[in-house]
Amino acid sequence: MPADDAAAALRQTGALPLRVGDPGRVGPYVPMALLGSGGMGRVFLARPTDDSPGLVAVKVIRPEYAEDPRFRRRFEREASVHARLRTPHAPRLCGTGFDDELLWMATEYLPGFDLAEAVREDGALAPAAIWRLVAELGQALAGLTAEGIVHRDLKPSNVLLSVRGAHVIDFGIAKAADASAITGTGNRVGTPAYMSPEHLREGRSDTASDVFSLAGTLVYAATGRAPFGDGTGVDVMHRVAFEDPRPEVIGQISTADTELGSLLTACLAKEPERRPTPQELIDAAGARTVPSTWPEPLGGKVLARQRAYETLHRVPAAGTTRSGSAGDLPPVPPEQVSEPAPSAVEPPVKADDGPAEALGRPRRKPWLIAIAGISACAVVAMALLLIRQAPPATNSTDGGVTRAVGTAPRANSSAQVSPSTNGQTRPDVDGVVVENRESKTGSTARPSASGSADDQHDDATAPGTAPDASLSPTPSADSPSDGTDTAPWLSECTYYAGNGRTRLGDSGKRVQQVQCMLTKRGYSVGSTGVDGEFGPDTETAVRAFQTDRGLNADGIVAHDTWGALRSAE
Repeated sequence: MPADDAAAALRQTGALPLRVGDPGRVGPYVPMALLGSGGMGRVFLARPTDDSPGLVAVKVIRPEYAEDPRFRRRFEREASVHARLRTPHAPRLCGTGFDDELLWMATEYLPGFDLAEAVREDGALAPAAIWRLVAELGQALAGLTAEGIVHRDLKPSNVLLSVRGAHVIDFGIAKAADASAITGTGNRVGTPAYMSPEHLREGRSDTASDVFSLAGTLVYAATGRAPFGDGTGVDVMHRVAFEDPRPEVIGQISTADTELGSLLTACLAKEPERRPTPQELIDAAGARTVPSTWPEPLGGKVLARQRAYETLHRVPAAGTTRSGSAGDLPPVPPEQVSEPAPSAVEPPVKADDGPAEALGRPRRKPWLIAIAGISACAVVAMALLLIRQAPPATNSTDGGVTRAVGTAPRANSSAQVSPSTNGQTRPDVDGVVVENRESKTGSTARPSASGSADDQHDDATAPGTAPDASLSPTPSADSPSDGTDTAPWLSECTYYAGNGRTRLGDSGKRVQQVQCMLTKRGYSVGSTGVDGEFGPDTETAVRAFQTDRGLNADGIVAHDTWGALRSAE
């Protein structure tokens, strides 16, 4: 096959070229391109060395983590959970190993777009496509339930759309149903806007919790908005735990399709027992005629990515071009090399927060550090209050509340990273947060090996657990309150204090600083979050910010853009 055809197909997948230092072989696979990266590792598009059929997504964990026995246990747990899956609506596990000091996991590569990206680029989906998602994702949840698995982080970016249908991806924080839903002592993992009330309040997760998260994901697919608003802070956690979904959002769905609106409302019930089961979701969708293809222009894009896959599928391993070889790319300057990931011990931070003070970082002014500390303490305290005080369970006098789904007509492996080629940036509704009330030392919210900022935790109980507190459920404000007058992009983003020119292809602390400030200001930098890699998503976010501020929208962070990012407004 001509090299130009293979290169064009790689570009069509949205993958990035390999870089100097990337492995030439991972277990029985040869990397072809980079699908995603984060603080915990990198994910490569790869093919088998023996030219057997199929392409895979291979997670390769950074050595700092791979050498930690506790982390390897967590990684093995993820692999064991994934290996149990028997549904066509999740990528299959292809293998895992620890070879030549590389800890890796390979899963089936599914060419497509994640749901968050699809909605951002092409808009909300019509009711017919939503019913297809209800049917296929209901089947995915039924498959998980049959194997005793709880996903715990269903959200738009963890749903992949391909020519074969909809798939649930990223099992980095999935749990066996009979395992503790609280990792360690008092941790909550997941994405607040899509967590279930019982998971937020009690740390309890089961199939009903996944149904709640799925409903929030479907609401986003139908409207472009999360049912309880956007964000990763205590405000959205309070709304999910104690308040009804936004009536204007649910109303928009009900106006277009009454039965769909009733079904999703039932799925968002605060009481788990009132929610439909996965099989009831499948039955409700079974009475509908659903399309076999995704609506345009999404359908055309998905098909183009599938054709790129078919082209790459025919490239022999021996003929794979290492576009990141020393002859193709110049070495990355030392100042752009991502710094090593910190210790596997994790503190109470949000996934888009930065790591703790590292050696060699410029000394910061004490008042800025003090403000950051006060802000962090305020957020953690409010989170503790929220979690511990669930309102008393109300025993319904009518016992069996009729579910909306009951009135509808009835009828009869590792995680994949979906590369992002986002167009217009919008405030992120899909941020992951890990609330951790364990050790207050250490630092970083580690992205999962799939490239998303999904934390994985050890089950060991950490010392120094904070005492429980309580909070009366009171209405929350629509805007987050961090307990300080200092803007969060000033108090919480402390990776880099200079004004060095930062642009596409850069990596390291400067990029993390840019990504953190953009995220805090409400701009999406892609599914991998604050990973220190200046990719197309970060460039798009920079351009959007520059446009909003009346700056030259060139996507380059120079003196003027740094100044605007660091302004208090």
